[in-house]
Amino acid sequence: MNATTERDTVQFRLTAIDRCDSCGAQAYIAAEVNGSELLFCAHHGRKYEEKLRSVATSWHDETARLVEAP
Repeated sequence: MNATTERDTVQFRLTAIDRCDSCGAQAYIAAEVNGSELLFCAHHGRKYEEKLRSVATSWHDETARLVEAP
């Protein structure tokens, strides 16, 4: 099992153009697996999180932005 790390949010932030690899919705989660970046919406990120975290070298979660006050 690989240890996953949180990305530095100062240098990395997902934007509206980042889309979920599963459904095309806005991505709020990014995972790096075997040198490739995978992007997921909150729904698919949570759906695959358990399996992905065991193989991901990094995990970046911005789902807290979904409940931020404007």
